[in-house]
Amino acid sequence: WHRFYSHQPDLNYDNPAVAKAVTEVMDVWFEMGVDGMRLDAVPYLFEREGTDCENLPETHAFLKKLRGHVDRKHENRMLLGEANQWPEDAAAYFGDGDECHMNFHFPLMPRLFMALQMEDSQPIVDIMGQTPAIPANAQWALFLRNHDELTLEMVTDEERDYMYRVYARDRRARINLGIRRRLAPLLGNNRRAIELMNSLLFSMPGTPVIYYGDEIGMGDNIYLGDRNGVRTPMQWSADRNAGFSKANPQSLYLPVVIDPEYHYESVNVEAQSNNPNSLLWWMRRMIAMRKRHQAFGRGDLRFIASHNRKVLAYVRTLGDEAILVVANLSRHVEHARLVLAEFAQRTPVEMFGANRLPVVAADPYELTMAPHACYWISLELPARALPATGLARPLLLTRGLWHEVLHEDQREDLEALLPGHLRQRRWFGGKSRTVDAVHIDDVLRAGSRKVDFVLLLLRVDYVEGQSDSYMLPLAFASGEKAKAVETAAPFGVVARLACGGAEPQEGILYDAASDAAFGVWMLDAIRRGRRLQGERGEAVGCRSRRFAAIAGDIDYSAAPHVSQAEQSNTSLIYGSRLVLKLYRRVGEGINPDVEIGRFLTETSRFEHTPGVAGWIDYEQGDGTSTLAFLQAFVENSGDAWSYTLGQLGRFLEAAASRYAGVTDLPIPAGGIAALAGREVPPLVGESVGAYLDSARLLGRRTAEMHVALAGDGEHADFKPEAFTPFYRRSLYQSLRNLTGDVIDRLRANLEKVPAAARDVAEHVVRSKRTLLDFFQRVLDKRLRTLRTRTHGDYHLGQVLCSGTDFVIIDFEGEPARPLGERRLKRCALRDVAGMMRSFHYASHSALSTFVTHQAPNEAEALRLGQWAHMWWTWVSAEFLGEYLRTASQAPFLTECAPEEVTALLGLFRLEKAIYELGYELDNRPDWVHIPLAGIQLALSEIG
Repeated sequence: WHRFYSHQPDLNYDNPAVAKAVTEVMDVWFEMGVDGMRLDAVPYLFEREGTDCENLPETHAFLKKLRGHVDRKHENRMLLGEANQWPEDAAAYFGDGDECHMNFHFPLMPRLFMALQMEDSQPIVDIMGQTPAIPANAQWALFLRNHDELTLEMVTDEERDYMYRVYARDRRARINLGIRRRLAPLLGNNRRAIELMNSLLFSMPGTPVIYYGDEIGMGDNIYLGDRNGVRTPMQWSADRNAGFSKANPQSLYLPVVIDPEYHYESVNVEAQSNNPNSLLWWMRRMIAMRKRHQAFGRGDLRFIASHNRKVLAYVRTLGDEAILVVANLSRHVEHARLVLAEFAQRTPVEMFGANRLPVVAADPYELTMAPHACYWISLELPARALPATGLARPLLLTRGLWHEVLHEDQREDLEALLPGHLRQRRWFGGKSRTVDAVHIDDVLRAGSRKVDFVLLLLRVDYVEGQSDSYMLPLAFASGEKAKAVETAAPFGVVARLACGGAEPQEGILYDAASDAAFGVWMLDAIRRGRRLQGERGEAVGCRSRRFAAIAGDIDYSAAPHVSQAEQSNTSLIYGSRLVLKLYRRVGEGINPDVEIGRFLTETSRFEHTPGVAGWIDYEQGDGTSTLAFLQAFVENSGDAWSYTLGQLGRFLEAAASRYAGVTDLPIPAGGIAALAGREVPPLVGESVGAYLDSARLLGRRTAEMHVALAGDGEHADFKPEAFTPFYRRSLYQSLRNLTGDVIDRLRANLEKVPAAARDVAEHVVRSKRTLLDFFQRVLDKRLRTLRTRTHGDYHLGQVLCSGTDFVIIDFEGEPARPLGERRLKRCALRDVAGMMRSFHYASHSALSTFVTHQAPNEAEALRLGQWAHMWWTWVSAEFLGEYLRTASQAPFLTECAPEEVTALLGLFRLEKAIYELGYELDNRPDWVHIPLAGIQLALSEIG
């Protein structure tokens, strides 16, 4: 009835006739025995011109009338609201206990799945922390799955991309903004994971809603259209049509599931009813236990502190009853120390087995948990408690030619060696994680008459977190060549190999990136469009329209040399014409480096980035990954980071000698944005010198890059998008996630922070609430800027100095982030803030080096710190001023007021500093003082 009346142009819910018709329809159903009504998409009940029709006051007013009618005429009947909103908005549909009796808690559901896959309790803790209190006569409806898709509207863009990657790798499973799969297929039919998720569902505050078939682990059929894949007939028995119907199977509206893993003949109610160890019986026991304890339905929720974020712990309390729920989100055995001092002297009793555990003392309570275990533990009062009483290379063998060691029946020994090899490589990004195993997913063989080398596509599984994919080119050498390789690149050697066959020989397997023949072949593959066949896919060389012009008269047989400048990738340089970048970490999808590089040089004609000559893709099924990228070589004198450090060194020398007596520095209050465009004071112009011109030029080139990336409106992937309220909320959630994670890690690692920065670190830990409030204050305002494609990892190291100008490179974004996340459209000012943070990093890095070598006294060191701060302030202001002048008419800035630009720059500078803090905590603890100083500066500006 809602959909019918909402489509009548001359009828609305304010019309008494419509209201009367609605209540009459409800009366009919309630009198027939229906217990409740689900209000479909209730936030959009009313329409009003000039709004998004979401959460209008008219809707709430109508719901109050509807609720009054139900309460007057129908005892024990309820209204269930479907408000797919963030917690604070969804809770509004309870009213003051006079609107919906129940509302679905949409944001919790995807975070249960995220927490399980990430093996991290934070997503659950965070979203429940954002869930407001509700009226005493109201209740949340909780669910893991429903009749629609697993909706991903109430997550950030990054979280949605993550959920797609881990739960819907098959794109047929994706629909709208969600995933159309049942619970068992979502969780890989993992019984432990299914039980864990249901244990959380049944113990969280609210009423569980179970979608039919999930109680027996039914499968789905994603080959059916729309959402029908999760709406197949219920599987009652092994009889015809799964016992659902006696009709001709061809006449069923939807077919029964015949997938071998979930076939109705084995997965059905009748079979599981006869097996007391089945999932169905487990669910029945869980429901019965929940019904016996009112604390689950009505009790308070309090999270329990634990040193291990893989273990989620909370207590449900109602009166004297206290139930401890502890869930191991990891697929491995985990240990947890729980802070249960408030329940001291109570005796924990495991509720299903009635087994008593040691009495709670004042010390942290320790538990060791099996993989994906979830315990419901009653904390019994004391009266009921019992008394507490040199590089050695392994040798591999193969029966035939060297590449036969990669055959599926022989590769196990090589796979066992790969974790150790990867940890030695500069480009391997998983050094801080524990590698569980490395698997060879595909082998692509190349060569003329014989196999000269192979490209291995590796899947790296970790003890925790998501797997990574890497590319490793591999070759074999023996005799003198093997000795030369071991001398030149010892860490590139993977193993010694003894080959059998007609001509037995012994040699080494090594990383082929340093092999001249490999470099020549890769260039030729792009030039000729060659294909490299693998076991599961193929690599395809592609040349751009400008290949011939960029390559020129290059000698295609000349050996390239390997650049030593990069760490996350490997670059091969061909004379002074071409650079081939090998992407070591491979993600599914087009690499933004290729996508943005082509757009800038072929469509927008941005001149200050290298021209694109070609690339190599890996194609498997309907998926594509980028393996290599060929660009024009740019003659340069180094990157802008090195150039800046050199300029800063001379600046600090002058500050220490020529300006030794100067202490009154022109650093006015008001922040950098307030200085942009103002006249530079004489002292600043004289001391900073020509670098101010460099900063202005870099600001101009940055603006020109952003104008180009804003697109021409014809390319959907580059078309600007508005800062919608939903995106603002999504961005806030991302910032909240980042801040909570980094500050929690900082709190746990304060002892690693250098003593000189310890006070600042403690201040930052105490300021977590201030930071979150600042993010929300900025993002609660209407933002008139637009989201566009951006550089994504913009800093001085991504800019080359080419004589009198700058060339911007490396558009792949932060390599540690997934490709889907790197392709998201963001505010262009995020790049600007990144460069300003890079100036700040450079000033602190140069100051630390200067102080270390010159060893001035404390007062002089503080004075030089003020000079470095002055340098950063005015260089950033000149960079920003020129950027804003150049981009003033760009679509993403045209409507922006100065205060909006200032607020966003402050927001993104702070975000970058927090991200940097997390990076330094993991990789360079001695450098944490730099991002800490950036956060402290932001806190002072926030006030």
